[in-house]
Amino acid sequence: MAVTQASGGSGLGAASWVIAQRGVRRTLRTPQIIVMGLVQSIAFLLIFRYVFGGAIGTGGIGYVDYMIPGLLTVSGLFAGMSAAVAVADDLASGRLDRLMSLPMPRTAVIAGQVAADTVRVALILAVSTALAFAVGFRVHAGWAPALAGFGLCVLFGFAFVWMFVALGLLTANPQAAQGAGFLALPLSFVSSAYVPVDTMPGWLRGFAENQPVTVMMDTVRVLTQGEAASALLGHGAAHYVPRALAWTAGIIAVSGLVAVTRARRT
Repeated sequence: MAVTQASGGSGLGAASWVIAQRGVRRTLRTPQIIVMGLVQSIAFLLIFRYVFGGAIGTGGIGYVDYMIPGLLTVSGLFAGMSAAVAVADDLASGRLDRLMSLPMPRTAVIAGQVAADTVRVALILAVSTALAFAVGFRVHAGWAPALAGFGLCVLFGFAFVWMFVALGLLTANPQAAQGAGFLALPLSFVSSAYVPVDTMPGWLRGFAENQPVTVMMDTVRVLTQGEAASALLGHGAAHYVPRALAWTAGIIAVSGLVAVTRARRT
């Protein structure tokens, strides 16, 4: 039998804030969630900076300046993967049902979880950015565009948190949700994250150039490296930023619709 919202319950904003606080507290009580995300980001950073960096040509941009925007985009993507497992675990254990039986909008449960996971993504991105500067990354287009690039990485992470929350609700099983989360791997590796896409076979290059992760990476490159990145990629910020925002909005809209619809049927 469906549970209806009780009269006089909390509004969407207040209820989402309470659920977000719960999610943040749960993260703080299980710091290994953040630690594992950081370990993964640091491992990729060191491997591609010092192991493969000397063997990969990137035109007029130093490899570390080319690779870091891709790494930050991927770090936000990977950091959101645990959202699928967390939501699936809540659903399998009955915690999600108990939260949705409270006198508040069911959408607030999902929105609060997304907000908490986005805070975690932003924290991981901030630490990864600091480490990037420690290994030689530099901004060549001014700090205002660079900060805009960081904000886009956080926004992109927010979009993929919605996607992973939707996957967690659809699978309703932590193990299955973890496996579904790894569907993000092709998006991260078949992209311009670590190598220019023009080195790929023609049949693969078309996908790599136009998928959302590459678009976001190239946007951040242009915002942090300026004219050198525009010359290498063939377009400037006016071309990449609207495309990145369009992809991000599309991912949020589709994933949010799926997540909210699934939550209301729970």
